[in-house]
Amino acid sequence: MLKAMKLTPVSIALFFFAWPALAPASFAQTAQASAPLKITFGDKSATYTPEQLTAMPQTTVTVYNEHTKASETYTGVPLMDLLARLGVPTTPHGKEMRLYFVAVGSDDYEAVYSVAEVNPSLHDATVIVADTENGKPLATDGPLKLIGTREKRPARWMRNLVAIRVESAE
Repeated sequence: MLKAMKLTPVSIALFFFAWPALAPASFAQTAQASAPLKITFGDKSATYTPEQLTAMPQTTVTVYNEHTKASETYTGVPLMDLLARLGVPTTPHGKEMRLYFVAVGSDDYEAVYSVAEVNPSLHDATVIVADTENGKPLATDGPLKLIGTREKRPARWMRNLVAIRVESAE
């Protein structure tokens, strides 16, 4: 017969801090399952697996991560290449400048960028859908992560990226 354990603030804290270390490695890998990335623009959409993205032309960027206080090197597909496949203008003008996208993580965290911010014809930053960090597959942030250069903080970098919705501010 099990005895009831007295819950104290210390026992509760120990549980929450010890659990990740005690959980089997397969649990973390299951949570990181290769979810596809879905990109939508109007009535068009495309879905990419991490394996499909790895087979596409890659770009490597080195960024400073204010949270880790270290430079990190990521490799992945330029986001504008993926958006252009759905008809997002590569040289937007006029009303096309209203386009923006919402990047969504598996935890429902969202970040917004204007399409101009990821478009090399208008902005000198590079935004990629990364699948490797420092030459290795993403571990805790993966399998896909949205990374943007020229950001002071990684607040809009999207861990566990699962969706990108292109919309227009009307």
